[in-house]
Amino acid sequence: MISGFESIQLTTIILIVVAGFAAGWVDAVVGGGGLLQLPAMLLVPGITPVQALATNKMGSIFGTATSAVTYYGRVKPDLRTAVPMAVIALAGSFAGAVLAATLPASVFKPIIVVALVVVALFTALKPNVGDLTVLRHDGRTHYVVACMIGAVIGFYDGLIGPGTGSFLIIALVSAMGYAFLEASAKAKIVNMATNAGALLFFLPHGSILWGVGLLLGLANMAGGYLGARTAVKQGSRFIRVVFLLVVGALIIKLGVDVWQENFAGPA
Repeated sequence: MISGFESIQLTTIILIVVAGFAAGWVDAVVGGGGLLQLPAMLLVPGITPVQALATNKMGSIFGTATSAVTYYGRVKPDLRTAVPMAVIALAGSFAGAVLAATLPASVFKPIIVVALVVVALFTALKPNVGDLTVLRHDGRTHYVVACMIGAVIGFYDGLIGPGTGSFLIIALVSAMGYAFLEASAKAKIVNMATNAGALLFFLPHGSILWGVGLLLGLANMAGGYLGARTAVKQGSRFIRVVFLLVVGALIIKLGVDVWQENFAGPA
């Protein structure tokens, strides 16, 4: 398959467009759009998991680029922090994608579930966290922490992927002291770079279904633009509520995966 449309039905195309739009909106607000988009990709007849992941990344980079530009025009995030963080995250994502080709994601999923539960509890039990930007670090330490976050979460995105934007946001809020709105704006710039890093690995392998990927990208762009405008208009408290909903969905999804891979017996 080159385009991905060779044997796909119209109803499946519509589902992919709807999923791409919804994923773009969710990604622009809090991240986690892959929960919607990746399962939709698996509906394409004959698609392999690697093709689904690669094409999903292609669609996502359109959405994250659009929401990043939209946020920048309205929030003006500090690029002195976001750009170095994005460069490091791109390298981390490429490294994660390389490892993903040899090491199953199931090895890491239990750790991710525990981390998500901690993130959800932290956010729920601290209702004022992320309301205002109160930076925790100054000078060189600020940039070192930002780059460490970019490296770790970029690596995670290349290796597994779901919830990357959510992890970026909570790290920027809890470890660096940004408000949710400012964190979302920076997270989109970094997330765009992590998508690019994974694509740099997938492109030479011919894993992308170009037709489906471009269609997914257009839907993602529309959702990303609307989601970024909604987040800017509603502010940090709205983002916090959506964040908790998405993290809860991630915990359920990955928790079910862990159960089925490790504990569920044969049918």
